[in-house]
Amino acid sequence: MRAIDALAPARTPSRPGPGPLPDALLRALDLTIARRVEGLLAGDYRSGLLGVGTELAQVRPYEPGDDVRRIDWNVTARTRIPHVRVQLAERVMTTWIVLDTSASMTFGTADRRKADVAEGAALALAHVATRRGNRLGVVTFGSDDSLVVPPRQGRSGLLGLLAALRDHEQPESRQTSFAEAFRRTAAAARQRALVAVVSDFRAPPTWRRELLQLAGRHDVIAVEIRDPREQELPNVGELWLVDPETGRRLRVDTRSAKLRARFAEAASAERSTLAGTLAGLGVRHVVLSTSGDWLRVLVPFLRRRRRAA
Repeated sequence: MRAIDALAPARTPSRPGPGPLPDALLRALDLTIARRVEGLLAGDYRSGLLGVGTELAQVRPYEPGDDVRRIDWNVTARTRIPHVRVQLAERVMTTWIVLDTSASMTFGTADRRKADVAEGAALALAHVATRRGNRLGVVTFGSDDSLVVPPRQGRSGLLGLLAALRDHEQPESRQTSFAEAFRRTAAAARQRALVAVVSDFRAPPTWRRELLQLAGRHDVIAVEIRDPREQELPNVGELWLVDPETGRRLRVDTRSAKLRARFAEAASAERSTLAGTLAGLGVRHVVLSTSGDWLRVLVPFLRRRRRAA
């Protein structure tokens, strides 16, 4: 991760935060993440169907037409009758990544932008989701040309995700519609699936009903992306604060300790409310920061979720 960060564009006074991640670096990040999450598996679900799999269901006598590669030579040697191994078929699992591509995701004052962390988290989830023939679908929201990438198996699903990420590098300013995104995901996900919402969740919680309906049919997790400057203001004198989604501007004097304390208190209360809302809807929640190694937080979260499942 540090090597990737070192290749990022240099910062200037006019652009104090990191800029967009070039295509080459995004693919390098893809390979780096792939190596680090290789030990995580997905789709380990018991099925009542017999077929190709890894879990033994029974050993029975060989019948004409059986695949000779499934012959159990130990049982055959003991009984002197050819026997074949019949295994439980693994159920194909579908994962939907609901990715926020709104203007607020381009903000970043630490090691990277929120969009970069969101893309990396989506790539990590994609590598886990596409193991063993499982399928991956993508829903993007927050820009004028939001799209739905139908579920695909293996690498094709991941390539579809990469294309979606590149197409939404410069979103237009508009208010993020979580409710619309959740409705579109519910309409596209016809079978029970894992739904991972990757966003900064910077919008009023007017989406509770839609998320409740989605979580009622699917296993939903929320991957929240934060930047340190969204939680506390530095003492840098007078400055303009701009909402990238609405364009609203506000001039503040950060030299005021009282103002900084009120800002930090309000930001903490807002995030606590979000965490409580997600918990009340039965949605598992993890917070990733634009500062530090976010993968060290995400991977343990995914491991805990697998054990709980």
